[in-house]
Amino acid sequence: MKGMLMILVMSVALFGCSKSEVGDVSLGVFTTKDIKIDALKDPVVTGVTCHISSIEANLDLSDPSDSSIACRQTGEITAQMIAQIDMSASGEVVFKKSKSIFFKNMKVRRIFDPESQTLMYVSYSTKETSGSYKHSLSTVPLYGTSAYRALANAN
Repeated sequence: MKGMLMILVMSVALFGCSKSEVGDVSLGVFTTKDIKIDALKDPVVTGVTCHISSIEANLDLSDPSDSSIACRQTGEITAQMIAQIDMSASGEVVFKKSKSIFFKNMKVRRIFDPESQTLMYVSYSTKETSGSYKHSLSTVPLYGTSAYRALANAN
């Protein structure tokens, strides 16, 4: 019986791990909820890394919708990278994580603000919770990058 319990605990622990996870904060001894922190490198604008924190409930069928995001320039951002991104007002999804077996997802969308030459990253839940769609925003200005200089020279 003790061996079966250990296997169950290890299975739950391994199930919750992801290759992008860089932090795991326990919310206490008497809860199965943890704050998980994922690092996401933008797949196109590779000089941007976002850290996303969210609650994961290991034994529940659905995780809470709250999340937080912080994005920073961690490498070169070139004009060629910016030329490849979706320039529409809705941008494009660059990260998606399931938060429930009931089709709830957390997504991160990249949107470009051409007037301020800033990349905006919004993390949001795809299901309404307590009358609200939970979301968080972070921005990465292009100022000082080769992309900024190229875009400024083009105008």
